Amino acid sequence: MFFSGSKKSYCCGMPGLRATQAWVLAVLAITLLGTIRAGNLGAADQSGSTGLPAGLKAGETISVKTVVDGDTLLLEDDRVVHLVGIQAPAMPSVRRNPEASNTKTGSTGVWPLAADAAAALAELLGDKPVSLSYSGNRIDRHGRVQAHVTNAQGLWLQGELLHRGLARVYSFADNRTAVAEMLTLERIARTARRGIWSHPYYAVRPHDAAEKEVGQFQLIEGRILKVAIVGGRAYLNFGEDWRSDFTLVIDPVNRRLFKAEGLDPLFYEGRRVRARGWLGYRNGATINVTHPEQIEVLDK
Repeated sequence: MFFSGSKKSYCCGMPGLRATQAWVLAVLAITLLGTIRAGNLGAADQSGSTGLPAGLKAGETISVKTVVDGDTLLLEDDRVVHLVGIQAPAMPSVRRNPEASNTKTGSTGVWPLAADAAAALAELLGDKPVSLSYSGNRIDRHGRVQAHVTNAQGLWLQGELLHRGLARVYSFADNRTAVAEMLTLERIARTARRGIWSHPYYAVRPHDAAEKEVGQFQLIEGRILKVAIVGGRAYLNFGEDWRSDFTLVIDPVNRRLFKAEGLDPLFYEGRRVRARGWLGYRNGATINVTHPEQIEVLDK
């Protein structure tokens, strides 16, 4: 270690020339270490997506007034934009399912890494305008603009946040463009344990632990033992007792999207899957599945 502050300089107790030689070596070592570390960080932080996926319609370019949280922006015209297709760690005190009523518990408090996600989004924006692109429904039920966002360098912000492990895929039936690309980026980040994927709060839950997470958005894995179609509604059961075990539910109107993709609910029987959504409770924990991308088949 090098200390300076008197007429003499000392390194590890060696005065004079030996101190000077040691100082030079120390500087060289620090420079080399910094170069290696910078290279490693550059490789680790390299953008996961350089541009927008296909199928989006270009919209306006506009300045940002405030970063609300890791997936929400306040524009200069006071519109609120949600980065459609992702969910970053929440800053508000509660982020619950806006549609579920059969819930036992809620998730309160700021989620882990919420500040990190917001800071990353602010850093990606800088002080330059952003460009909005659209697919599907442009305004959600809360009046927020649903858009894909690119920064001044043309970097797709949804893709970059997923790549860094600072968001999860959070898709909607009326906004499915680019979800496949986003799921891939999320999966790579989770495998690498980047960002939220190194924190137990965001761990993928086994299906038999789903009831503990009612009222929250979660990723659940398990094998679908039985599929039953009752009154046009599909029940994908993960346990022997449908009255208490975890179940995915596909309503008749939502089955149309599965049919359009050539998917019959019976296809999932016996398969191991990863499902995502807000957990409700009715005869055990449930997720209401509105579109095929909510279910990823893990064994082909």
